[in-house]
Amino acid sequence: MKRILVIFTGGTIGSKAEGKSINVHDSGSYALLEAYRNTDEVRKDVELSTLEPLNLLSENLTTEDWRTLAVAIRNADPGSYDGLIVTHGSDTLAYSAAMFSYLFAGVGVPIVFTASNYPIADRRANGLRNLAGAIDFVVEEALPGVFAVYENDRGEMLVYLGTRLAQCESFTDQFRSPYDLPYGVMEKRRFVWRDDARNPKPNRLSGGLKAALSAPLPWEPENLSLDDSVLYIRPYPGLNYSLYDWSGRKPSAILHDLHHSGTATALSSGPYSLPAFIERCKTHGIDVYMSPLKDASAALYASSHALIEAGGVFLEGIGMEAALTKLIAVYGLASNAEQARTWMTEATFAHEKMGSGIDSEGAGTNEN
Repeated sequence: MKRILVIFTGGTIGSKAEGKSINVHDSGSYALLEAYRNTDEVRKDVELSTLEPLNLLSENLTTEDWRTLAVAIRNADPGSYDGLIVTHGSDTLAYSAAMFSYLFAGVGVPIVFTASNYPIADRRANGLRNLAGAIDFVVEEALPGVFAVYENDRGEMLVYLGTRLAQCESFTDQFRSPYDLPYGVMEKRRFVWRDDARNPKPNRLSGGLKAALSAPLPWEPENLSLDDSVLYIRPYPGLNYSLYDWSGRKPSAILHDLHHSGTATALSSGPYSLPAFIERCKTHGIDVYMSPLKDASAALYASSHALIEAGGVFLEGIGMEAALTKLIAVYGLASNAEQARTWMTEATFAHEKMGSGIDSEGAGTNEN
């Protein structure tokens, strides 16, 4: 008999619709399990326990909520279960999957995030199937690490590495991943790995666990700190950097998104100049990172070189969601800014980097 801990956090998957309003409901999450037990997909070889440290719509999630959830998971002793499943809202699922990939890089069992596109009572909802897929993944594969399981609009039950899930798209309500490359798919209740050089082989996650997880981020429940002063900026024509004024509270670090070609405005001066903005940030002790970038070793546009010369730091091979949550975790947990910069640029965790066609090694190593 497999033992699985199902952790409820609210979200659409734990919500009920009342008229034209959808909100979390005290009984919504537990109704999900009751519905699962009444389906043909229910497994008789699983014992499900429950925990509900949060009950909120995921758009309202804060760093303090992440801390509450992380401490609850740590105190639940994940190793005493065959796996954990976290039911979560779809709005911020990608951020949470990435964050917990970093916080639990050394976990020895699967922690699987899942969600629903509609409340469970809605016939269009995929949440019940997603829960069943997550349970099947835990039981049949038992790979250590953090994952997300979610059915797409083609009926494919996709499995993602937690650090390689992109935010749900606004108009299609679909999740994606860098290179449109999920980690695998559930077929006939079994996991099928997506064979690609950029995907770590399953035996890397299981057989090489100790070597791969030599240096996860250090934290204990009493000292877990996540930095809520990290700022995210997305480029667009006419972005006026003079609007960012550090006369009050300043950010500890900035993640500046890039256009698909790895560029952003590189005017040498003026309010629209990113190089000038980076230099201004340096004078205030603010680190500026830039992502996503496929491969910094490839030929770069002149504008990209201008950003580097100004002091910006490229984070290559890592998606925006993973880069942002890594910054929040690292700048909260590092003992000083120098250590934070080292962790951001030299240490990799949880197969975060897609590389250039070479599968990742693991936490605490330099993945290629």
